[in-house]
Amino acid sequence: MRYNVTMDSSPPAGAPVLFEAMIVPHRSLSPRGLRMLIALITTSSALTTLRFLLLHAWPVVAFSVVEVAFAILLLRLNARRARQSELVLLTEAGLRLVRTDVSGRKQTEDLPHGWLNVVLEDVPGRVPRLLLVARELHREFGASLGEAEKRDLAAALREALYRLRNPIFDNPQLRDPTESPLPLCGRGSHA
Repeated sequence: MRYNVTMDSSPPAGAPVLFEAMIVPHRSLSPRGLRMLIALITTSSALTTLRFLLLHAWPVVAFSVVEVAFAILLLRLNARRARQSELVLLTEAGLRLVRTDVSGRKQTEDLPHGWLNVVLEDVPGRVPRLLLVARELHREFGASLGEAEKRDLAAALREALYRLRNPIFDNPQLRDPTESPLPLCGRGSHA
């Protein structure tokens, strides 16, 4: 079975979007907050280093510089990962999974929805994995979400797939003639 992988993230032409979910990792710091935290760490480390330097404990200076550089590197890497995202689009044509990596490159995967199922795979002691499963296909998505969010997303996507596969048709000719027609907006008021 082959699946189309493209770089386009827009839904197929003329296909209305039936379900859409944008998944982004949690980040508690804004770019301004990150700069302020780095400034605070650097200032506090500089003051501590100055005190040890005045006590003639100069080896502490080298360790302090390495420690601050390492902390800044880790904070920057964490902030860079905030650019990652996943987009799940369900249309009548299929399910489109768009992944954006930390560099901003997008990878799009079009999956047929006919045999597609949403599975929450429980792993003892860990957050469950959220999978799209069809015959030979197993795609994990939403890895950055917590357990409650994964359960909510799985339920919503299952419901959207169910509605797509089991549409409700309203044919007025098939209604019981004794039933009253659907109410019209504005009935009884004259403009």
